Amino acid sequence: MKKNTQSKKPVILLNIDSLMSEPLELAIQTGRAPALQFLMENGSYFTNMVTSFPTMSVTIDSSLLTGTYADQHHIPGLTWFDNSKKEIINYGTGFRETFRLGIRRTVHNMLFRLNNEHLSSEVTTIYEELAKRGMNSASINSFVYRGNTPQKLQTPKLFSALTRFKNGKWTTEAANIFSLGTFSKVRPWGFATQIAAGNYKYTARELKYLIRKNKLPSFTFCIFQDMDARIHLKGPMDIKGITKIDKEIQKILDLYPSWKEAINQNAWLVMGDNGHSATGTNHREFVIDLRKWLKKYRISRIRRPVHKKDQIVLCVNQRMSYIYVLDDSLPLSAIIEQLKNDERIDIIAWKNESSIHVESGMKEGSLKYRPSGKFTDIYNQSWSIEGDAKILDLNLTTEKRVTYGNYPDALARLYSVFNSHSGRFIVVNAKPGCEFKAQSSPVHLSGAAHGSLHKQESLVPLIITGTEEEPIYPRVVDIKEFIIRLLQD
Repeated sequence: MKKNTQSKKPVILLNIDSLMSEPLELAIQTGRAPALQFLMENGSYFTNMVTSFPTMSVTIDSSLLTGTYADQHHIPGLTWFDNSKKEIINYGTGFRETFRLGIRRTVHNMLFRLNNEHLSSEVTTIYEELAKRGMNSASINSFVYRGNTPQKLQTPKLFSALTRFKNGKWTTEAANIFSLGTFSKVRPWGFATQIAAGNYKYTARELKYLIRKNKLPSFTFCIFQDMDARIHLKGPMDIKGITKIDKEIQKILDLYPSWKEAINQNAWLVMGDNGHSATGTNHREFVIDLRKWLKKYRISRIRRPVHKKDQIVLCVNQRMSYIYVLDDSLPLSAIIEQLKNDERIDIIAWKNESSIHVESGMKEGSLKYRPSGKFTDIYNQSWSIEGDAKILDLNLTTEKRVTYGNYPDALARLYSVFNSHSGRFIVVNAKPGCEFKAQSSPVHLSGAAHGSLHKQESLVPLIITGTEEEPIYPRVVDIKEFIIRLLQD
């Protein structure tokens, strides 16, 4: 770790949803991203920062802001099953699924319960940590926003009927400066171009307002969300979204006497949150309908509450899925054997006591592991490992070292989801090109999808400019500590 030689200065973190290294480098090579090129050439560039699992935004942002995986922050995906309340939790996976689950319920989950009920009180966000140290922070366009400053949010009249808040108003705990589309704005007369949150131009305008008014806090977190929807449709190598967002970053840097002065006055971090895997074109070949494999069991229907007679609940996070087994008389092994018949499922995992068991529909063999043991991985985490390491594409050396192949930091990330919430469940992961379906969950044929443990979705770029410091490891869970280190005396 390098010694901090920088004076304390504001940190600005720009999170570009679905930014990936290869299209970023293509955009720079073709002259379409001069602002990102400037930041890259005047700082440090990491092509392989490891994100969290599942590779869905709410889980990743929770890991980023708390510095923990899901076993500690307890946000296990964009959709999951709350076993204690027998309720499917959904933060907005797609219009059809959201409509059938109930729009009011989903909006309430996304805007309020995510931060005030589901995000564990046992962990602290970076906003809470900085407030303890007497430093202000800003959250712009992030649905994970928990801080310790009471903030009043206002639901637009046309949208208030879809919420569970009296008169469309409620108070939540957020960062000192809080912006979330039409619900809370930094600019007094700002206009959000999207109902639920602002688009990339809105995010940039909010940040520019703080800079112009000299209101930039110690730490500012901005999310540019638009690229995700475009890549789902166009595929992972589309760079038009990068070009559009780069133009907004250029305008932000132009507020300073020079771009050099912008990085002299601030530390800038630019990162992606998850990658995408290109999806196939044939529905029958590339869409794994879990209902067909499990049709002999009583699967809960999302249109109604979970019934006592239901045996299984399916929660699909695009290229990964949770399969919850509610019937105690139904052994997990029966379902696992069914799933192993599908060669498109590359990981089938479950928990037995303190160990994680992994098999595959693509490969023979099995693997069992748990924390603490004679093997140490590249992140200095120790593990007890038995069985066929190739199931998770692990490389075990004679010196008891573990390195990762297709599934970065797989042992910790997979372990985390099995300890993120209660219940008996199986985790399945689709091979690249494929994704899961259950009832009304969306699919993305001829485009791209994410959610899985695979490196295509798990490795994202990170640019650090304005400081010579670096994170301990290039992982999303190490960014919180890194930022606090930049800001501390």
